[in-house]
Amino acid sequence: MTISRRDVLLGGAAAAALAPIASRAEASEVVIGIIYPFSGASAQQGVDARKAYETALDVINGDHDFELPLAKGEGLPGLGGAKIRLVFADHQGDPQKGRGETERLITQDKVCAVIGTYHSAVAVTVSQVCERYQVPFLSADNSSPSLHRRGLKFYFRPAAHDEMFSAAMFDFFDAMKKKGTKIETLALFHEDTIFGTDSGNAQAKLAGERGYKIAADIKYRNNSPSLSAEVQQLKAANADVLMPSSYTTDGILLVKTMAELGYKPNAIVAQDAGFSEKALYDAVGDKLEGVISRGSFSLDLAAKRPMVGKINALFKERSGKDLNDLTSREFMGLIVMADAINRAKSTDGDKIREALVLTDIPGEQTIMPWKRVKFDEMGQNNDADPVLLQYVGGKFVTIFPPQAAIADAIWPMK
Repeated sequence: MTISRRDVLLGGAAAAALAPIASRAEASEVVIGIIYPFSGASAQQGVDARKAYETALDVINGDHDFELPLAKGEGLPGLGGAKIRLVFADHQGDPQKGRGETERLITQDKVCAVIGTYHSAVAVTVSQVCERYQVPFLSADNSSPSLHRRGLKFYFRPAAHDEMFSAAMFDFFDAMKKKGTKIETLALFHEDTIFGTDSGNAQAKLAGERGYKIAADIKYRNNSPSLSAEVQQLKAANADVLMPSSYTTDGILLVKTMAELGYKPNAIVAQDAGFSEKALYDAVGDKLEGVISRGSFSLDLAAKRPMVGKINALFKERSGKDLNDLTSREFMGLIVMADAINRAKSTDGDKIREALVLTDIPGEQTIMPWKRVKFDEMGQNNDADPVLLQYVGGKFVTIFPPQAAIADAIWPMK
């Protein structure tokens, strides 16, 4: 295609600027749909996500002294001070349930935008429904790289995807090798939905490009009742690094099975998901001292940007937890969407889409270690710089990249 989505929308935005102000819709409230698993195996992710979105809602609808879009002053000034109302829907981790719930949000609750979804497999169907109804969908915390490559016009993702996250892991491996650490072989371990499959493919490709040998590449069934056979394969491969891409329940089962079968890799470098979740560390954290996970967020950033610590305190008041890789992305998801709706001065899907295309939020005006939020022609933000975090003494510390790190990596893990 010779004309990009950005070109088309920039032209549309210029035309819209000539329209009379009176034609721009104003609303007393702006309704946004939030779709997550609130029941089933991943219900805790939904509960935590809700707290993150409610924290962002308080920042937008209230008056706060933060260097964030819409924090100062109440509501959306572009819509006469209108407040945002969130409508929550439960997809239960089921893509078809996600499809039905999204249709309900759009046709019955009349939402002007949808944000979600934790599971990448559910984001596939949710984004397709939004595309059909021409309602913007913001993929807050889905990391499958294929999501933004489907030619959808209403799909936007502010955070990194797994190719970006995996590249950061391999940059870290390269840096460690330069220091003399032996890292030659990798064991890939990933669940069989789009999240695990895309992650495994990205890591296999990078291993080939960077000169690392894959000693094992194991795909297992999501929510499997047993991982004994798979862990026996991992133990036999005895790779220098184990790289799991697993949701929480699978991650807990993996770690328990590893302990039962006496498999202790030198290092575990995880693709986030379950390995960023408090529930996993509550269950098996005693076996994970020194585990490394990629992330979008580092609470260590609060030392340089005090706002991060203050917003974390607001979230902790609601949830009893610190912000993590998922909840930080969810918080920013609502901020980014609300900023676009405010600039659109409208709840019309096309106008919001035009505003999202024009988004350019400096990294300093986020709670993330990102350069900025700016979408390419496929709706992906390529400036969402990842970090690597290591679990030490019951908390995560940033170990990579050097400009964000506050500690050196402990290798091998204890």
